Amino acid sequence: MQILNGKVALVTGASKGIGAVTAFKLAQNGAKVIVNYNGSHKAAEQVVADIRNAGGYAIAVQADVSKEADVKRLFDDSIAALGKIDILVNNAGIMLTKPIGQVSGDEFDQLISINVKGVFNTLHQAAGKLADKGSVINLSSTVTRTMFPGYGPYCASKGAVEQLTRIFAKEVGGRGINVNAVSPGPTETELFLNGKTQEDIERLAGSNAFGRLGQPDDIASVIVTLASDDAKWISGQIIGVNGAMA
Repeated sequence: MQILNGKVALVTGASKGIGAVTAFKLAQNGAKVIVNYNGSHKAAEQVVADIRNAGGYAIAVQADVSKEADVKRLFDDSIAALGKIDILVNNAGIMLTKPIGQVSGDEFDQLISINVKGVFNTLHQAAGKLADKGSVINLSSTVTRTMFPGYGPYCASKGAVEQLTRIFAKEVGGRGINVNAVSPGPTETELFLNGKTQEDIERLAGSNAFGRLGQPDDIASVIVTLASDDAKWISGQIIGVNGAMA
């Protein structure tokens, strides 16, 4: 049974990692998918091809989520192409792991611009353009619970996403839209692995009850559930998807 039949989903940052797997899984469950990307055109087109080869439907639309005009175009072009947007998955983001004292102002500004303003920009558009009875799923992180040294600015950006999630849920609930965030633990993606030693990876893999890194499919499966009609009474929640890490 395809639980998302008739729905249209927009996934930001969907050219790789959790976003790419989420886009594929949403399509696998019946949704038509807009694969958003910023600079990775070839990778985004590969995601679209993979979805179509599996019998689903997808298109790729470029937009920098940190830019208000780009996000307005992303929504308008997507609706023009597919008629509506029912599901918004805010996956686009960057990671920075440095002690606070070593983070430059420019680095902090870039992090906030993509991770926080990017989510704000899409929610701003979704407030008027997401279909009634739609769903929003934002990506946070388990670091908002673990408070690891070196993750201060990144943790701050995801903490802001969690608060936007809680408040937006109350603002759009009258239209039947549910809004939640998922907080992955260490997940085996290019973004997570970048810059980490094998020792780092093994230590983090051992920090949950299952003794392994999460896989993108672990996260995508929860996102699909939250996007379905079965999850309509779940809203304003931050859901840890981290193998009992925190």
